[in-house]
Formats: sequence, structure tokens, C-alpha cells
Amino acid sequence: MTSRPGPAPFVRRERAALCDLLLEVGPDAPTLCSGWTARDLLAHLLVREREPWMAAGVVVSRLTRLTETAMGRSAHRSFDEEVARFRSPGPLVRPARLDAVANTVELVVHHEDVRRAAASWTPRALPADDRDVVWRAASRMGRVLARPARGGLVAARTDTDERHVLRSGPDPVLVSGDPVEVTLFLFGRPACDVTLDGSPTALDALDRDAFGF
Repeated sequence: MTSRPGPAPFVRRERAALCDLLLEVGPDAPTLCSGWTARDLLAHLLVREREPWMAAGVVVSRLTRLTETAMGRSAHRSFDEEVARFRSPGPLVRPARLDAVANTVELVVHHEDVRRAAASWTPRALPADDRDVVWRAASRMGRVLARPARGGLVAARTDTDERHVLRSGPDPVLVSGDPVEVTLFLFGRPACDVTLDGSPTALDALDRDAFGF
């Protein structure tokens, strides 16, 4: 008697779900990434994964033209074919463990960038195991993601009350929400359902617009 394979890792299921959504909304659909359509977002994902040396312009302004050139090549290809290409992990992240480290948070955030740009959207009800994966992935990036905070910053997931110190410091701000919502907050997305608690001084000093890449 042969045993059935277990469910695919979350990162692989998230990739497939994002690809399905991209095909559903089409290349010209808006996203939460300022100025980017679904086609632009897909081009970014492909360049980041297949040509990471060309993706530095996302965070280094003087390299912007390099990244735009690489994204432009993808934008001139068939959208459906590019979705199919992204559906299969690139050579650098073909092992599921590497894919999970490199892409879990990236795929979650950009999946929501497409979902939440629509006129009406509702939060996804992820299973507990998947929420755990998102929480762990975001927590690993905590120190980098929390750099814009001027004081202490603590993340709390409301489904389990687990907390993680993202940035040490006095008078911290507590960011509470579902793991996906907290992740979106840390990436500077305004369309996220989080609660911020702290002293008036700490809350005034927290610049939400400074978060994200």
C-alpha cells in the first residue's frame, strides 16, 4: 500500500495561488505597488528570482534603470507565458527549503498587493499551520523590517497572543494583528488590519510611511 504525498509546502501553494490570481485579473489589473500593474509586479518577481543581480534597483536608486531594463524584457513577453514561467520555481530556489526562505514573505505580500487593489476584498482565512509559517518568516526578517521605527517595536499575533521583539528600545509600540496583517504593516502596506498600542509620544514618532522597501 503506497502512502499519499503530504500537502505541498505553503510557499509552493502560495506561488500557485498568486499565479492563478494573476491569470484571473489579467495583466492590466492594478496593484498596491505604486505605479505597477499586475504585469509589472510579475516582471519584478521574475527578475528577482531569475536574475537577482538585476533586481537591486528596487532598493538602490542609482541602479533603478538596470532593474527597469530587466523588467521591460519580461513585460514584452506573453503574460500567460510569463505566469507559467513563474509558476515553476527558478533554479536558485528549486529546493523547497530555499524557496521558503527566499520567497514566503515576498509571495504573501505581493499576493495581497493584487488581492487588495480590487474594489472589494476580504482577509484570507489561512489555516493555523500556514499562519505559523508566515509569522516565522516575518519574524526572521524582523530586524530589517523594523529599521524605520525610531523606538522599540513589538509584533503580536492576535490568534495566539505570541509576541516578538522586532526592535529593542524604550517606550515601544505594539503592533497587533493576524500574521499576514502584521507582515503587510511591516512592508508599508496601508491596506492592513492592525492595532497600534503605545504612548502618545511613541505613536506620534512612528512613521508608517517609512516602512517597506
